[in-house]
Amino acid sequence: MTDGVVCTTEGVGAATSRANTWRASAVVGAFLLLSIWTYALDARYLYFSAYLWFGFIYGASLQYGRFCMASAIRDLFAVGVPRMAVGIMIAVVLFSLVSAAVTVAGKSTFHASPIGLYSVVGGAIFGFGMVFTGGCATGSLYKTGEGSVSALLVVISLSFAQALFVDVGGLLDALVPASWTASAAAKSMPAELTVTKGWYDQFLAGYIWDLKSVTAGDALGLASPAAKAFIGNSLVNAILPAIVILAVIYVRWYRKGWLRKNKGAAPGPAREVAGWWSMVTASKRTAIAGLVLGVAAGLQMWVMQTLQQKFGISNAGELLTAMGNTQGLSLQETVFDPGYFYVTTQEAQGAAWVLAQLGMDLRDNIFFGMENGIPSPLANPVLWMSFSVIGGSMVMALLANEFKLKMPTREIAVWAIGGGILMGIGSRIGMGCNIGAFFATVTNGDPSGWLFALGMTAGGYGGVKFFNWWIERKMAKETPLGF
Repeated sequence: MTDGVVCTTEGVGAATSRANTWRASAVVGAFLLLSIWTYALDARYLYFSAYLWFGFIYGASLQYGRFCMASAIRDLFAVGVPRMAVGIMIAVVLFSLVSAAVTVAGKSTFHASPIGLYSVVGGAIFGFGMVFTGGCATGSLYKTGEGSVSALLVVISLSFAQALFVDVGGLLDALVPASWTASAAAKSMPAELTVTKGWYDQFLAGYIWDLKSVTAGDALGLASPAAKAFIGNSLVNAILPAIVILAVIYVRWYRKGWLRKNKGAAPGPAREVAGWWSMVTASKRTAIAGLVLGVAAGLQMWVMQTLQQKFGISNAGELLTAMGNTQGLSLQETVFDPGYFYVTTQEAQGAAWVLAQLGMDLRDNIFFGMENGIPSPLANPVLWMSFSVIGGSMVMALLANEFKLKMPTREIAVWAIGGGILMGIGSRIGMGCNIGAFFATVTNGDPSGWLFALGMTAGGYGGVKFFNWWIERKMAKETPLGF
C-alpha cells in the first residue's frame, strides 16, 4: 500500500511537471509569436521586442532568486535574515560595473534625477506601503506571475493610484507653497496646461525642475570618461557604499551566528573577511539572480541605445509617429521611454489609458500630457516590459512547479490594495520606485538613489513596527484573558 501511494504521488507529480512544462512553453511561444508577428508587420517593432525580452529575463531572474526589496527590509528588521539585502547589494555592484562599461562605450541611455528631499519623502511613503503588500514594485510583478492574486491587486492599485494622484486637486492644491506656484508660472508651458492650478504640476515645474541633477563622476570633477564612469559612478557611488552596507549587515545581523558556528576560527581580520564572504555567498540562488539582473540591466541600455541609433530616434514617440501611430503621444510627441530597467511609470500609463476609455481626461497635466503620454498598451513599449516580467516569472515558476493560483483573504486583499496605493503615491513623489529611483540610479552614478533608499528603508522599518503592533493588537483581542 505504501509503495502504491508513493508511486501514485510520483505519477501525479510527474504529470504535473509535464503539464507545467507545456504551459511554460506556451507562454514562451506566445511571446515569440508576438515578436515575430509584429516584426513582420514592421521591423521597427524590434524596439518593442527588446523591452519585452529584457523584461522576460528580469521576471525569470526575480522569481528564481525570490528577489524582492520588500522582503529584504522586512527580513532584516522583522526576523534578522540578511539574505535578500545581500543579494540586492551584489546586483548593485554588478550593475554598476556593466553600466560603467556601457557609459564609456557611449551606449548609456541613463539620465540622472534631480537631487532633493523629495526622494527621501517619496521613498519613505513607498517603503511604508511596501511592507504591507509583502512585495516591492518588481516583487509584486513576479509574484503575480507565480499566481498570487494579492500581488496582482498591488499592481492594479499601485497603477491607478499613480494615475489619479498626478491629476488630483482639491486640498492638495491649497497646500502648495507659494514659491512653487510662482516658479511654475514663470516657466513657458503649452497652452493646454494650467500649471498654476494642479498641485503635481507645480511640484514638478515649480520644485523638481529647479533642482540640480549630477552624477558622482561629474561632481568629483574627474576628467576622462572612463574615470567618471568606473571611479566616480561605479566605485564611489555604488561599490563602496554597497561594501559599507554589507559590512553593517554583517556586524549587525550575521556575525554573531557565523562565529557561533565557527568557534575554532582564529580571531583577526582573516576571520572577519571569511565571515563576510560566507554571508555574501550564503544563498547561491539570490547571488545568481543578482548576477543576471546586474548584467542584463546594463546590457539593456546598450541594446536600446543601439536600436535608437539604428532607427534614428531618441524617443519611442518618434518611432510611433513614423509608424503612423500618434494616438496617445504627449504634447511633445513623446512617450515614456527610459531605455533601461524601469517599472511604475508605464503602469501608471496603463491605468490612465483604462480611465481614458471610461471618459476621464488625464492629459491636462505635465506628467501625462506634456512628458509621458497615454499610449494604448499595444503601442507602449515599456509596458510590454512589465507584462513580460510577469511572463518570465510565470515560466520560471511553472518549470519549478511553484506556480499556484492563490486567492487572498479579505484582510490580505485590504492590505494589498492599501499598501499598493501608498506605493503609488510614494513612487510619484519620489519620481520612481525601488527600481527607477534606487536600483537604476545608484548603479549609474546618481546619488539621488541613495536618498530614496534611505527613505525606503526608514519607511520599511516603520511599516514593520506598525505591522507587528497591529498583529499583536489583533491577537490580544482574539485571545481570551488567562490563556
